[in-house]
Amino acid sequence: MHPWHDLGPGRGTPRVVDAFIEIPRGGRVKYEVDGDTGLLRASRVLYGAIHYPANYGFIARTLDDDGDALDILVLAQEEVQPGALVSARVIGVMPMIDGGDVDDKVIAVMVGDPAFEVVRSLDDLPPYAMNEIMRFFGDDKAREEKEVRVAAPLGLDEAVRVVEQCCLAYDADRAARATAGRA
Repeated sequence: MHPWHDLGPGRGTPRVVDAFIEIPRGGRVKYEVDGDTGLLRASRVLYGAIHYPANYGFIARTLDDDGDALDILVLAQEEVQPGALVSARVIGVMPMIDGGDVDDKVIAVMVGDPAFEVVRSLDDLPPYAMNEIMRFFGDDKAREEKEVRVAAPLGLDEAVRVVEQCCLAYDADRAARATAGRA
């Protein structure tokens, strides 16, 4: 089973999605799903003392402009183990350009976490939460000497649009590949 292609984005998509977690909150090891096997592959250890500010993963059967699945950060009290599937309520999106490619990050909260039960929008978060996330991506990419632009986060409506767009892009890509395979 390949988590990107064989799982779905979730029955509540685009507002409540299933997030496949690759990296736990507080983690310093960057894991990515291997394109061929679907297994998690450790790709690097983060530079310096930085760590992931939230559980990090992707939404299955989505395709962002960078050619990968749509990334998601799931805020929760606890770290979620890599390989776990989490129901996540979408609350916003952080537009990002990484090496010239659009690499948006959906911001969500874990469904079932009492600390985030009342969070329905970015405005419900403490002010430092989004600052920490934005700073993390700026610092991490700078240490890799990669060009990155992190924009101010956008709200639920824009996040829903991005999730829907990436679901449609995935379906179109799969259809094009299937057609090309028959030619």
